[in-house]
Amino acid sequence: MDLGGYRRSEQFEDRGAGRGGPSHGGGFGLQIFFLMVRYLGWKKSLILGAILGAGYFVLPSSVRSNLLGGGGPQGSAASSGARACELSEGHARACDFSRAILASTEDSWALKFKERALPTYGMEVPSSYKLPTLVVFSRGVSTGGCGSATADVGPFYCPADDRLYIDPSFYDVMEKKLKAPGDFAQAYVIAHEVGHHVQNLIGSSRIQVSSETRNQTSVRVELQADCFAGVWGHSARASLSIDEEDLREALTAAHAIGDDKLGQSDEDSFTHGSSKQRMKWFRLGFDKGDPRACDTFSVKSSADL
Repeated sequence: MDLGGYRRSEQFEDRGAGRGGPSHGGGFGLQIFFLMVRYLGWKKSLILGAILGAGYFVLPSSVRSNLLGGGGPQGSAASSGARACELSEGHARACDFSRAILASTEDSWALKFKERALPTYGMEVPSSYKLPTLVVFSRGVSTGGCGSATADVGPFYCPADDRLYIDPSFYDVMEKKLKAPGDFAQAYVIAHEVGHHVQNLIGSSRIQVSSETRNQTSVRVELQADCFAGVWGHSARASLSIDEEDLREALTAAHAIGDDKLGQSDEDSFTHGSSKQRMKWFRLGFDKGDPRACDTFSVKSSADL
């Protein structure tokens, strides 16, 4: 993947280094919790989670979306004055990389919205794409309506302020802890959270399938975001010189963060989908390049996802 000549997004904020309050958020936060489980076991993880306020991670995304929709920030994340992108050369590279990927998603989704090439869910889809803002931080951050978060949450999207949040050090977590290295694996993370923004715009993030548990509906939401990430990859193949090696990096990342890979054995507890499902839906979006192919809610049975 070559980002050298690509523009950098202006929808970018550096909140600096802060002290996070209670860990609130969506996206990959649940995956970090299960990573703790994998290495520490359930008992120690629950104890540590209670200490850190991480019990919120175990709620399915559909529940999180409802809870995040109202109220102001809870807790605080006081800034130390240092910019997150200036903390190290690695952080600086991660910030520049993230801005380039965000710019690419802006171009891809602006075209999809203009063409109205999107699944619909009983609401009028905007004819133009509303740009999200990427916020980078270190250690902790306060959001505009989704409470406060520590870096332990991992990348997440806040629907209340249309912002994506990431601590640049998460890329190191992917490489060293999740064994998912590579720039396209990192790009997949950004594109997945942008996928949640797209869901917020078209209304699919607020669906609750009446015949399913909240966890089962959460899996549909997360797999659609994976598929949307794949759609972006398809759109960006030429402009970013994405090749088969890049695709393997993204599929490795999708596999690494499946609920089963991260220690869950009970499918009823899945909230993000199995490794096989996550790889399947990312690959579907990547191959088709059509967001309408990502309609996980049209699959009759969750067992067929």
